[in-house]
Amino acid sequence: MFTRTTTPITSILGISIILLTGCGGGSGSSTNTSNNTTNGATPPDTTWQAAQFQPAETFANYCANPRTGLDPFENTAYPDKQGNVAHEKMWLRSLTHETYLWYDEVADTNPSDAENVAQYFDVLKTFQTTPSGNKKDNFHFTQSYEDYKKESQSGVSSGFGVRWSTISSTPPRVYRVAYTQDNSPAEIAGFKRGDTITAINGVSINSSDTEALLLGLNPTSGSTHTFTLAREGQSEPVVATVTAGDIALTPVQNAQTFNVNGKTVGYVQFNQFISAGQSGLISAFKQFQNAGAEALVLDMRYNGGGLVDMAAQLGYMIAGPNNTDTQTNSPKVFSQTIYNDKLSANNRNVTFRNQEINWDTLQYTDTILPSTSLNTVYILSTASTCSASELIINGLRGIDLNVVLIGTATCGKPYGFSPAPNCGQVYYTIQFTSANAKNFGAYSDGFTPVDAAGNTGELGLTSNVSGCAVNDDFAHALGDPLEGQLKAALEHIKTGNCPKVVQSRPSNYEISDYISAGVALEIPQNSANNGLLFTDIVEPK
Repeated sequence: MFTRTTTPITSILGISIILLTGCGGGSGSSTNTSNNTTNGATPPDTTWQAAQFQPAETFANYCANPRTGLDPFENTAYPDKQGNVAHEKMWLRSLTHETYLWYDEVADTNPSDAENVAQYFDVLKTFQTTPSGNKKDNFHFTQSYEDYKKESQSGVSSGFGVRWSTISSTPPRVYRVAYTQDNSPAEIAGFKRGDTITAINGVSINSSDTEALLLGLNPTSGSTHTFTLAREGQSEPVVATVTAGDIALTPVQNAQTFNVNGKTVGYVQFNQFISAGQSGLISAFKQFQNAGAEALVLDMRYNGGGLVDMAAQLGYMIAGPNNTDTQTNSPKVFSQTIYNDKLSANNRNVTFRNQEINWDTLQYTDTILPSTSLNTVYILSTASTCSASELIINGLRGIDLNVVLIGTATCGKPYGFSPAPNCGQVYYTIQFTSANAKNFGAYSDGFTPVDAAGNTGELGLTSNVSGCAVNDDFAHALGDPLEGQLKAALEHIKTGNCPKVVQSRPSNYEISDYISAGVALEIPQNSANNGLLFTDIVEPK
């Protein structure tokens, strides 16, 4: 978490269910520590007493395997001190008790009952459910400090640069290419949207050897893997060998305009609310502004979230100064950030922002962002449309902008967190919920497009949003006007009605395939391969 200035930028992250690995590794107990010291510091006592909590800072940076030397990302010494696994667990326990949104729903289990740090972190959350029966907290995860810093500071992530769409994680498994990062190893190797994995390194995608499959789906940097892919309209399989590396992420893709009955319509695919995306968004909206765009299609079907203040910037670029009052000293509220009852003094409003951010100095500049100044926006969605992406939907509806949702229900995450680094890992535990200017934030089961029979007007502040239900179409490239969701949006712009569409599904699979039992193969979703975003708190002036 950056703490350089005083006006915080808040953040929300996309859906995350990953394989957890603790910094200390191995097992540990909650017995008293030895008297090892580093720089004169005496490790604190780690005796567990039910319902008795010391401040999290008491245990911070006491590590089973402390790092030494300079942090290459900050050019400062690592803060780690010699401790043990119990210190890392006790830090997580206190952090949860202090900051977790639903801290009173977390059982205070003895840390020694968990085999390792990762296992203990996995139980430090609520296990209650949403009104529909889904997990209330489906967003509890961790990633390495190095991966977090690469992505947050440089817009770089390890992998092939391919976003997989998981249609079925149990046999018969279905994993398809959603998109590739520009100039990535996957793009160069010839991966194309819609390609379906049939084997990885010669191992069938339906094999019980899930460990072998995950080596390809979640590769280590420098490792080489061979994918066998089925391609639509091609009888012979495609075999592609690709080497994982550090991938420069391209959050903004396919910015272009269409002519629909004499009306200029802007389209942009936006994948990630990260700092590297700011320049791309500015370029896209300058293009739309210069073209006199009268309508906008924002493709966020794979956008898992990210920076809240970047969402506030994008909200302005869509709605413009008149709808957001950003030309005055009292801009409208984009989102309310609401913490648990212990931290209610931190509750605050995030307003629409019309200024560019200098991400090196973490300051707002005097440069005013471009804007289409529209009263209606079309948003393309799937279950991977999450968090800060949903914040755009909710924030714009909060100022009575007409949002038309084209696609399927979004993920349902009106929550966010600050990354919490400790001992080489960064932990993400839900710390706040959000609401729009009208105090609406009840969309824990996602926003659902509902056909309003040609009426694009506001349906009211519920999780139903005026629009059209259209499945993702893997048979066409993103940005292709014949692609199902974009085609539906353009048709709606033209006629005001939802088109009659055939709901797409992967070829060569029957509906019964999706309910087959088998061993689930879950891709760790903090990887670039699956497009999941980090979250970041920065504090620009």
